[in-house]
Order: sequence, then C-alpha cells, then structure tokens
Amino acid sequence: MNIKDSILNTAKKTIAIEQNAIANLSNLLDDDFANAVELIYNSKGRVIITGIGKSAIIANKIVATLNSTGTPAVFMHAADAIHGDLGLILDDDVVICISKSGNTPEIKVLVPLIKNAKNKMIAITGNNTSFLAQQADYILNAYVEQEACPNNLAPTTSTTAQLVIGDALAICLLELRGFSSKDFAKYHPGGALGKRLYLRVSDLSSVNQKPQVTLNTNVKEVIVEISEKMLGVTAVVEDHKIVGIITDGDLRRMLTKTDSFSGLTAKDIMSSNPKRIDENAMAVDAMEVMEEHGISQLLVEHKGKYAGVVHLHDLIKEGII
Repeated sequence: MNIKDSILNTAKKTIAIEQNAIANLSNLLDDDFANAVELIYNSKGRVIITGIGKSAIIANKIVATLNSTGTPAVFMHAADAIHGDLGLILDDDVVICISKSGNTPEIKVLVPLIKNAKNKMIAITGNNTSFLAQQADYILNAYVEQEACPNNLAPTTSTTAQLVIGDALAICLLELRGFSSKDFAKYHPGGALGKRLYLRVSDLSSVNQKPQVTLNTNVKEVIVEISEKMLGVTAVVEDHKIVGIITDGDLRRMLTKTDSFSGLTAKDIMSSNPKRIDENAMAVDAMEVMEEHGISQLLVEHKGKYAGVVHLHDLIKEGII
C-alpha cells in the first residue's frame, strides 16, 4: 500500500469511528436530557459552562453556539474557577460541567463548591459512575466506545460527542424559544448570513450614484452618463418614473447596427419595461431577480418613482453572494 492510500484509509477509519459514536448518542438520550433543557429554558440566569483541557475548548464552542441562538452563556475554565473565577457564577445560573472521565482533580475540587452554592449542575460526561455524574442534578451521557486515536488516548471521538450534545442542547432551546431568522440576524449583524436577513436594497443603492437620462437625451450624453456614474447602466426617466433602461450591452448592439448615431436619442436604443425592485425589498431578493434573469443591475424604485441602481457587485461586496 502506498502512502496516499494509507493516509486515506486512516482518515476514513477516523471518520467511521466518530460517525458510529455520534449515531450511538441518540440511544443514550433519556429524561435527564429533556429535564436539563427545561431547566435551562426556565432559568432566570445564564448558563455557565466549564471544563478543562480539550473539554474546555468544547465548552467554549458550546458557549458561542448558545449565545448566538438566544441562550446567554459564559465560559469558566475549571482550573481558574478555584482561583477566583468562581465569582462568575450568580445565584440563578445553571452550570454545565464537561469531563470525559468525570474524575479529574480539578473537577473534584470544583464540583462541591458549585453544589455548596446551590446552583443546579448538568454533567456532560462519558462516565456515568464518575464523581461528577454522582454529584450532578442531570447527566447527559456522552459515552464513546473508543477514541479515533490508535492509542485510544488523544481526545477525538469523545470531544466530538461532547460537541454534538452541546449542539443538541442549543437547538432544543432555540426551538423552545421560537428563535427566528430575524432573531438570528440581530445576533449576527456583521456576518454574511445576517446580512442576507436584514440588508435591504436601499442600503446598497443609496451609496451608488443615480444615473438617469430622459427619452430625448442624445446618445452621446447617454454614453457620458453611463461612463461617469460607473454602474454600466442608466435609467430612462419621465416625470420621475422609469420608462426604460440603457446598458453597456445596448450601446454595443447599437454600434453594430449603425455607422452614425448622431441623430439617435435614448428612446431609440433603450429597453422598455426593465426589471426593477422596491428599495425596501431585501437585498437577497434583488440577488434572486438578477440570477433568474441573468442581469447585473436592477433599477430601484421608491413609491413608484426612480430611486437608483443596485449592482451585482454591491451584493458580492457585502457577502450576499
């Protein structure tokens, strides 16, 4: 076997081990999981998630997922907790403690302190007979038969299982809260996904120039208008209303049909009834219209009057595409 085949076989074996472990998590779910979700949902406080080593890294990820889906959460490193960070935990907070073995020295020191403070505690552990499991109010079973590591030592499958349990918690809470796409946009205003949910056409067209000519504008002036406004297009407007559009493509087609355009005006070369969109429409809707009709620009209207242009490049720049 050559080295490439060996690498691919190892990768496939790793994925298969983790895949089987994740599939088995469904069989390990019980009432404790449902009760833990309800506890968090009904809590007036936050979720404090703690762990050590690789479990601490997973805890950070679960915290990020919960925060982004409507459940306030804070990470607390298990080692730092016993050196002052325990003050992070407030009276109404729910604590989630993550540990594969449930028997690490830091966990054994930390857990009694949490219990003394009367906070409810949820354990995510692969060892239901561990010290952590015995002390927890609810146990989320993250047992895995083996790590993907050939020595069965490096946390791989076990941390994947912890992460999946965290995702399941977050999504259950999301659904209980009725967390919508609008809520998602509120928590992700700077990301491309958020922009697809809140960015409107006016946000883009308002920063562009507003090319326009009349029906009787001569072709030379049309060319100047398109060139100066740098959008590859101009609207043909009459009484503030759109009556046509002239694009770079229209100009090229005109040049192939005539040797002289000195007597031509905008109405001679424009396309009537162009595609348009209201400025209050979502930017993602503009993208769909452009894709459907194979165009790069859309004329924008406000209350039936010409309001500007939105360009494909605007959507690309904002990450909508």
